[in-house]
Formats: sequence, structure tokens, C-alpha cells
Amino acid sequence: MIQLHYFPGNASLIPHLLLEELGLPFELKLVDRANRAHKAPAYLKMNPNGLIPVLVDGDLVLYETAAICLHLLDTHPQSGLAPAPGTLACAHFTKWLMWLTNTLQSTLIIYFYPERWADDEAAIAQVKAHAEAKIGALLDQLDAELARGGPWLGGAGFSANDLYAMVLCRWTRGFARPARSLPHLGPWLDRVLARPAVQRAFATEGLAAPLV
Repeated sequence: MIQLHYFPGNASLIPHLLLEELGLPFELKLVDRANRAHKAPAYLKMNPNGLIPVLVDGDLVLYETAAICLHLLDTHPQSGLAPAPGTLACAHFTKWLMWLTNTLQSTLIIYFYPERWADDEAAIAQVKAHAEAKIGALLDQLDAELARGGPWLGGAGFSANDLYAMVLCRWTRGFARPARSLPHLGPWLDRVLARPAVQRAFATEGLAAPLV
């Protein structure tokens, strides 16, 4: 059975949501960040970066959230949660997946962990402020994309990218200008949250309101 090593509300929520949407049997393995379990030797053997999540699928041990998603999508092409390989739709799907993980998610990490890029309090505050401003511009880009197509990030069809983007937007819920405040992102977030698979994953992880 597939095992997902997770922590509630972390990036591991993304493959958790995808597993629920796929309807696959899987087991959740809590990685207790409060006790630094993600830095323990046993966990570092699976992911030397000490980051969450890790997916174990038979003999395969896989880290990096986007890679885990692609593996699940590639091994379950009948799901319809990603376009067929070689199509224009697939090229755009991959573009947005890479944008989510390399651009939006990486900037969010800078916002939440500014001390990794600066030492004194003033510099840390400046890094955080610049990251929040950049995230605001990226949310505008995402909102504009939904305005052009919709109702989903890929257009008419729901995809794994909607799950990925929703979790990243959820991380902005404490911002002065959160994703839910944007005209197209707000209703889209409601549509994603209404999905039964999403509701199951949130309930399992014990995530409390506000959900986004």
C-alpha cells in the first residue's frame, strides 16, 4: 500500500488531496515536526533534505511534492486529473505545475522562513515584506488566468493543479491581502473546497477554519 509521510497543512496536503481524488488505498504516516522527526536519521534516509512529504510506493521512495504528484498522475492516467501526454493541454498543465512549485511555492517559503536569507531583525523583516509583495503579484497572475478561462485553472476541466494551487493559496490566509480576497480566486477556492475528496482530506488532517 502507498504510504504518505505528512504533517497537517504542510506541502504534504497536496499529494494527500490527490490520493483522495484518485480513490487509491493509502496510509498516512505522521512526521511530527514539533519533535523534529523530519530531521531524524530514519527520515533523512528517505529524504536527505529533511523536508515533508515523502511517498513510498512499493520499492519507490520519492520526495519533492511536484514529483510525487507526477508519479501518481503518470501511474493513473485514467483519472483525468492531468491531460494526455504530448498534447498542448499537457504542455500548459506542466507549465503551471512548474510555476506553482518553482515560483509561487518557493516565494512562500521565503515569506515563512525569512531568517534563512537574513540575520538581523530588520533584514529579516525586509525579506518578509518583499516576499509578501512578490506573492501578491503572483496571486494577481493566478487570478488573471482564472479570469481568462475557468472555472478551473486548466480551463473547463478540474485537474491536479487546482489542488496544488489551492493549498498554496491557503497559506496566504493570514496575509493582509489573501488569495480568497481576489475576485476570481475567491469563488474558485470555494469550488475546490466543495469537492468531497478535499473535504475528506481536510477532516483527516484536522484542519480548522479558516480553511483558506
